[in-house]
Amino acid sequence: MLSVKNLSISFYNNTVESKIIKDISYTLNENEILGIVGESGSGKSVSSLAIAGLLPPGISKITQGEICFENKNLTQLSTKDFQNIRGRDIAMIFQEPMSSLNPSMTCGKQVREIIEQHLSLGKKEVKKKVLALFENVKLPDPVLVYNKYPHEISGGQKQRVMIAMAIACNPKLLIADEPTTALDVTVQKEIITLLKSLQKEHGMSIIFISHDLSLVSEIADRVLVMYNGEIVEQGTSKTIFKSPEHIYTKALINSKPSLNVRLKKLPTIDDYIKNTTLDTIITKSQRQAYHDKIYAKPALLEVRNVEKEYLISHGFFNKESTFKAVDDVSFKLYEGETLGLVGESGCGKSTLGNAILQLDKATSGQILYKGKDITQITPKDLRALRKDIQIIFQDPYSSLNPRIPVGKSIMEPMKVHKLYGNNKERKERVIDLLERVGLSADMFDRYPHEFSGGQRQRIGIARTIALQPKLIVCDESVSALDISVQAQVLNLLNELKAKFGFTYIFISHDLAVVKYMSDQLLVMNNGKIEEFGDADTIYEAPQKDYTKALIDAIPKGI
Repeated sequence: MLSVKNLSISFYNNTVESKIIKDISYTLNENEILGIVGESGSGKSVSSLAIAGLLPPGISKITQGEICFENKNLTQLSTKDFQNIRGRDIAMIFQEPMSSLNPSMTCGKQVREIIEQHLSLGKKEVKKKVLALFENVKLPDPVLVYNKYPHEISGGQKQRVMIAMAIACNPKLLIADEPTTALDVTVQKEIITLLKSLQKEHGMSIIFISHDLSLVSEIADRVLVMYNGEIVEQGTSKTIFKSPEHIYTKALINSKPSLNVRLKKLPTIDDYIKNTTLDTIITKSQRQAYHDKIYAKPALLEVRNVEKEYLISHGFFNKESTFKAVDDVSFKLYEGETLGLVGESGCGKSTLGNAILQLDKATSGQILYKGKDITQITPKDLRALRKDIQIIFQDPYSSLNPRIPVGKSIMEPMKVHKLYGNNKERKERVIDLLERVGLSADMFDRYPHEFSGGQRQRIGIARTIALQPKLIVCDESVSALDISVQAQVLNLLNELKAKFGFTYIFISHDLAVVKYMSDQLLVMNNGKIEEFGDADTIYEAPQKDYTKALIDAIPKGI
């Protein structure tokens, strides 16, 4: 069905040419799922955008090779001819549905648009088809979703709308580019099951792009491994993941946190390629000795019966109702501990984190930090508390000011809290922090857009630890990172914890990562604590059905 032969793609910045794709060749058969894996910048998305005719004009060019789809060379097609194919024969699901869907149009209208573009149907028939598609992708209450705007539905539902749009014209080829990256593990499993069932039902071929190797191993028939614009290995899913040959493939597989053993340090790509020997296993006795030490001290943070309610408006003539996002939550957190906080979207974990940070006031209950109820403190005391309790955000790019060099961004909170004597001392401290998180002094004057995602996350960490906090809330802080970069950042967080005695609340939908990081685990469901206890114990023998369902949903293909 699809044949890519000796494809090379370059991007241009003024007169400077950067070769992004370097002479790659592969095929895709009918009714087959092909997985493409690799780090950011490996070329996996760019090569797929070329298939869909979506390379950015003016700055990119196919310099060599051909892309043959059903014996048509796509590189020779005009823009008009490509428009007839795109959406009808070749469709694409993008990584971020919120930025891919039009916020000013209802979900139903957006799917209608593509059907009206490619199929000759009457208005009633089009609406009937859209509702049938919504039912096909298992959206709850298709009629209600049809009239809703993207911001009014959940992330998983938005992704289902994108899938409905992609399969609206029964395409022969579906390109799914990181379609589950930002989704909870249970929703992720539902989307994967849905894609596989749709593939069988419609007999279409799928190119599935992801940095989650376990996920790819569960869905793909064959796999391509890309590195630095080249295909370094390809074969059946079983061959690639059970007996990889290329050292880069081996390194990718081994960078993922294991559910079976607890490691002191995750091996990175560099460690594997350089054959660095790591003393990695943490024994149960070592773990117990550490817990005995930290739990012998008084709690650093105590949350008592905390609730957070929101008012829901039902229009001018109806009474407002309340929704409990956090419902009677209590737990203790000790200095030097990492508390993993997991649950599906909407379970209340981020709301609880915001209440602890005092970014969103709790409706009732107490939050005691070092024995003092911080829900009752004055604005002046709250300002001083900001130094002790900090946050590492999910998206470092949107949390950094694009107009300020990163060095000044890190210095800014130091000035606010009057740390160090002058700007010279602060700059020296910032350079030390940059080097501590694996960056260099010459990056002080660079802007956020000049860094990769992993580097920006390191900058975010440097800014957070600049104030020498005691407690850090990590809210989905590694969810958007490649598996190898994720390993580096997780290692860094643990090194900083050991060196400075940090205490973490680690919020994530990736349960394998949470297990690697956590001492204790808190599972939330509908605003309540579903299960709480030692992380290893819960993973080995979960007591509640909800927790069992979360753990069962973890991809275990590798």
